[in-house]
Amino acid sequence: MTAPDPKGYTAASRTDELVEQSLYAKREKIYPREVHGLFARLRTLGVLGLLGIYYLTPWLRWRGHQAILLDLPARKFHIFSLTLWPQDFIYLAFLLIIAGLTLFFVTALAGRVWCGYACPQTVWTEAFLWIERKVEGDRMKQQKLDAMPMNLSKFRIKATKQILWILLAGWTGFTFVGYFTPIIELGQRLLAFSLGPWETFWVLFYGFATYGNAGWMREQVCKYMCPYARFQSAMFDKDTLIITYDRERGEPRGKGEGKGHCVDCSICVQVCPTGIDIRNGLQYECIGCAACIDGCDQVMEKVGFPKGLIRYSTSHAMEQKLTRAQMLKRAFRPRVLLYSAILWAIIIAAGVSLWQRVPLKVDVIRDRAAIAREVGDDEIENVYRLQIMNTTEQPRVYEIRVSGLHDIHVAGQRRVEVDGATARMVPMNVRVHVEREHLRPGTYPVEFRVRAVGFPRETVREKSVFIVR
Repeated sequence: MTAPDPKGYTAASRTDELVEQSLYAKREKIYPREVHGLFARLRTLGVLGLLGIYYLTPWLRWRGHQAILLDLPARKFHIFSLTLWPQDFIYLAFLLIIAGLTLFFVTALAGRVWCGYACPQTVWTEAFLWIERKVEGDRMKQQKLDAMPMNLSKFRIKATKQILWILLAGWTGFTFVGYFTPIIELGQRLLAFSLGPWETFWVLFYGFATYGNAGWMREQVCKYMCPYARFQSAMFDKDTLIITYDRERGEPRGKGEGKGHCVDCSICVQVCPTGIDIRNGLQYECIGCAACIDGCDQVMEKVGFPKGLIRYSTSHAMEQKLTRAQMLKRAFRPRVLLYSAILWAIIIAAGVSLWQRVPLKVDVIRDRAAIAREVGDDEIENVYRLQIMNTTEQPRVYEIRVSGLHDIHVAGQRRVEVDGATARMVPMNVRVHVEREHLRPGTYPVEFRVRAVGFPRETVREKSVFIVR
């Protein structure tokens, strides 16, 4: 039997306690140091460009309506002059496939550059960090402020930051809903405090998600919540462009004779938004933002060493000391070429399909209440309902004809007008002279042709049947 220690714990219980403690690590707040350089400028341009697109796009107008509006209640998606309906779901599938293949292609070629420059989590985190630095100061001032006891000055600074964060998050949620509800109308209802329940919910939900993810959780989203960080290694190989530390050149670390170029300043750790040390090798927490490259290059310039101790490279290039030209040549390997070929094939197919898309949808529905009836002089009439959808932005006049039997014809009005981006249900009476056609009871195939007057390309043919009793 295991003897207890003076505190009453057995060896087994002490082991369990140690294991439990080792598996749990309390989060330590990361204070990313501001860095300047080529990649920092590229990241800033990316953040400004993407946020500009996000916040400004709903305010664009196009031919009297919002340029991009995903009108779910009306089941219409307006994208400039293009209007998509539920029947155009195939284009959403094309879009998702293209997005997925683009991610695979970019990851196989250049690692996690998506995470470092274009991921919404990164983009909004950079915006929230910018506000934090403007209000609280640089890294050292932020650490000093957090270490201070709460007082009026600290409360004022923290409250100012939180208010600005909440305003940005709220505007983000409002803009998000503005893609689904006309944003001018949404803004008017917001000012009048008359938002609907669902609009209010999504503004608050998306705003809260932005505030929590970009303001508080930050690197925790990248490290623990994002699935991309977990499966990215499946798309990496030794010719994938990643951020690498030149260990042969940098070690041993320190200053003075016999030391490598790494002066062990820890700048690369201080500027990292996820708080890792890239000198320990590639880690799944690395988002490929290249902040460590800019920070290290600044130090190398100050101490008189060549830049590039930390740089974009590949495992093969580091192992075999390949030149930049050799490294780039190996980057376009079979995997990347295959991704590229499939991606371009799908893009071209989607483009051709969209170019040849006829902006007219027609559904022919038989009237089940009146299958067939005798009218006039030995004529049989069938009643149909034509659902005509005009997916253009301009009104159209459509001419309707029916064929399949020699004497078949439309009784009544043969032309209908349909407003732009709307659908209209049109009753249609179709007749055939039975004796003249020598028709026996049964069903006969017929075809409806709907053509836009003045636009011969906008023609749709739909098949149906004509019933004789």
